[in-house]
Amino acid sequence: MKQGFDNEKYLKMQSERIRERIASFGGKLYLEFGGKLFDDFHASRVLPGFKPDSKITMLSQLKDQAEIVIVINAEDIEKNKVRADLGISYDLDVLRLIDAFRSYGLYVGSVCLTRYAAQPSVVAYQKKLESLGMKVYRHYTIPGYPSDIATIVSDDGFGKNEYIETTRSLVVITAPGPGSGKMATCLSQLYHEYKRGIRAGYAKYETFPIWNLPLKHPVNLAYEAATADLNDVNMIDPFHLEAYNETTINYNRDVEIFPVLSATFEKIMGECPYKSPTDMGVNMAGFGIVDDDVVREAAKQEIIRRYFNTCCQKAQGNADDSQILKIELLMKQAGISVDNRAVVSAARVKAETTGEPAAAIELSDGRVITGKTSLLMGASSAMLLNALKTLAGIPDEVELISPEIISPIQKLKTQHLGNRNPRLHTDEVLLALSICAVTDPRAAAAMEQLRELKGTQVHSSVILSAVDQNVFRKLGIGLTCEPVYQTANLYHH
Repeated sequence: MKQGFDNEKYLKMQSERIRERIASFGGKLYLEFGGKLFDDFHASRVLPGFKPDSKITMLSQLKDQAEIVIVINAEDIEKNKVRADLGISYDLDVLRLIDAFRSYGLYVGSVCLTRYAAQPSVVAYQKKLESLGMKVYRHYTIPGYPSDIATIVSDDGFGKNEYIETTRSLVVITAPGPGSGKMATCLSQLYHEYKRGIRAGYAKYETFPIWNLPLKHPVNLAYEAATADLNDVNMIDPFHLEAYNETTINYNRDVEIFPVLSATFEKIMGECPYKSPTDMGVNMAGFGIVDDDVVREAAKQEIIRRYFNTCCQKAQGNADDSQILKIELLMKQAGISVDNRAVVSAARVKAETTGEPAAAIELSDGRVITGKTSLLMGASSAMLLNALKTLAGIPDEVELISPEIISPIQKLKTQHLGNRNPRLHTDEVLLALSICAVTDPRAAAAMEQLRELKGTQVHSSVILSAVDQNVFRKLGIGLTCEPVYQTANLYHH
């Protein structure tokens, strides 16, 4: 696949900028880390060449200086809030994050429970963390936050929060998801540091929107599509324009909160170190773009992908019309429609001609391969097998998996495992193919092509099962679905 982003250049510039920011504050920096530290597939889709774990790789270059503090909102623990992309609760994701950070050699110093109110489930969670050897600190709800600065920056505000003991020059504040209280934790720590006579600073690292790209650049429009549920709006940073006569891009929440932040910094530090919300950022992603045309096309495809995903979420009761309308507007601004995604029309035509669910995949060379529903396989499974045969140069009429192998798998599914659908899912097809590859060189050749599917695009005429979606995600395939189910059943799993 064409590359539009230089990942190594980005990592080098990003780590250098963070070191500069640490030095500018006398050796201690609280860095609010927005977005995903791991598996940032949005960034890798809109910036081809950006590696999903680039951020954590960059941090690992600073591991001797860095300390991680994971922040979780106590109310999210109480409500058992779940990460939609992973399907696990925020409290479990904190444990996952700790393990993941440690696997990169990064030091996780503590966990901070924000909006703590001695909720029973939160008290139990704190005991669990402490039994695992983690330090746990508690921050409380501050009346009037974020506007009542006199109360916030006082012993009745930040002063009531427990001071998080840290030992490194770079303290990365991260969280399982938005609304966890990362910024408030950073500001609270600054208050306590300055009361102790320790000069420390604050900066923000959030990849999107990219401040030095045009307002309506497809990459920035794709960010708005990705945050349609939050109703984020990209805008020109008016504070930066006034201070430097330079146009930069930020988003509404940071622009709206900046006057409050500025006043808070003044009360804590004596003066605000920043003249604009853009100044607070340390994002060098824009300088990593090496082919703007490739990046623009990838971002346009991401907007279309977000449109289909949001339509599917609405069908599942997890989105509303306002989000769809917003992305439709973004598509108009980008000058695109669903027809710009080649696999959409191919899957629709195949479904219409067969009268059954169908799927289509666009290979890296532009060829589009389809698959139809049969008695043996679902459409996505057939499409996947057809794609592997095409890449391996195997004629379409060759059977890589014989019905004699498929039949006992179907019997196992329906007679012993309680499945009503005998057709093979994508994971089952790949397992069957891998078994055939032991004795059949053609099946082995097809299996060798799996790596060639990374970065390809797929569209299904129906919403796929979680199993099929997970297989496509693990293979690095970009998937979209029509917002309809294969059956009229009310329960879908």
